[in-house]
Amino acid sequence: MQYALVTGANKGIGREVAKQLAQQGFFVFLASRDPGSGQRAVQQLRATGLLNLEAVQLDVTDPASVRAARAVIGAQTPVLDVLVNNAGISGGTAQSARTTTFEQYQAVFATNVFGVAGVTQAFLDLLEQSSQPRIVNVSTAMASLTLFADFDNPSSAYRLPVYQASKAALNMYTLNLAHELRNTPFKVNAVCPGYTQTDFTNHQGTSTVEDAGKRIVKYAVLDPDGPTGKYFSEVYFPAPATCPW
Repeated sequence: MQYALVTGANKGIGREVAKQLAQQGFFVFLASRDPGSGQRAVQQLRATGLLNLEAVQLDVTDPASVRAARAVIGAQTPVLDVLVNNAGISGGTAQSARTTTFEQYQAVFATNVFGVAGVTQAFLDLLEQSSQPRIVNVSTAMASLTLFADFDNPSSAYRLPVYQASKAALNMYTLNLAHELRNTPFKVNAVCPGYTQTDFTNHQGTSTVEDAGKRIVKYAVLDPDGPTGKYFSEVYFPAPATCPW
């Protein structure tokens, strides 16, 4: 049996990733900040016949919660094969590089960057016991420096400075972690799931959660010859008129 942990998995893309990994035979720890919503998600998936899931309370911004989740999972398995750092927040649409407050930056970075680093470090020892450990950090095309440096590109007109800065930082964290683990069996990558129809985007988008889940799971089950230290986006970034995030 292989084991996977997916953060922010009580709904949307995270829940779908947990579902698809369970369908592939993984035992999946479905992590969520609110234990009730996590339990409901597991019950819904079990009702479809997927029994190899368990809800775990995990608030990525709370070190005590991360340690508690590590203890719960470590008591059940000495090995973790896959970690999908999916939990993330946008910080809302009212963002400006000129006026956004320190507190707003702090809140978004706490989840999207510090939370990812904290969870990864907490579970690294379990991942090291796997013969093929995989880490996938969920990113976005909105973090592309190349795309958003082109002011004339209509796809770059819609901007969320706090969210974009946090995901750009996440991409660099991914590269540095992959570099440090480059001579090991680890595969560490960042993946854009696409503009997906979830609560995060007010249910607008060009991708279904199923599509997004497949894009992430693809890199969670890489074979030993697969890439590491890369950013992957298989979708075209939408024009700003249709992009609420």
